[in-house]
Amino acid sequence: MNVTRGFTGRPRVQDAGLPPGQYDARDDWPVLSAEVTPDLSPADWTFGVDGLVAAPRTWDWDTAHALPGSSYEGALHCVTGWSKFGMRFTGVSLDRFLDAVRPQESATHVMAYSHTGYTTDLPLADVTGGKAWLVWDCDGRPLAPEHGGPARLLVPHLYFWKSPKWIAGLTLLDHDEPGFWEQNGYHARGNPWEEQRYSGD
Repeated sequence: MNVTRGFTGRPRVQDAGLPPGQYDARDDWPVLSAEVTPDLSPADWTFGVDGLVAAPRTWDWDTAHALPGSSYEGALHCVTGWSKFGMRFTGVSLDRFLDAVRPQESATHVMAYSHTGYTTDLPLADVTGGKAWLVWDCDGRPLAPEHGGPARLLVPHLYFWKSPKWIAGLTLLDHDEPGFWEQNGYHARGNPWEEQRYSGD
């Protein structure tokens, strides 16, 4: 696990705009990864959606960028305790990709997976309806590799481990199937406002 400055030694002062148990990271954007940062160029990056869909599909860098763009501006919340406000990401709404593959009525969950093999599970309802993005720019610059570049999934209303770096694809399922951190004691959903950090919370 790679940890950078910002995960330890910070005061835990509660603010009205913070979920319970979080602190404002302000100028820091801490890096926490379960894996080594891959050497993944845009030319080698792909994103696929399969499973319970009518038309499985894979996009490369150019075809993903050809989709209508979308952006998110707001806060991120990490299960380790930091929150960062005023983040600006640009990419494509995940709805665009899902509309193209046409999920089956039986689909209830997605397994998101990275080019590194990392996985995390999410209810389909948490990544549709304008709640999730595939992003490649942050604050007007290409997303740095240590933060998930060339592209990552962004699901900002859940704890940040639900926004996998180096995103490679989604598999739609008719059941909940725990991903990496969920198999290691983390909560199945991860709502910051309900402090759903660990299994049983």
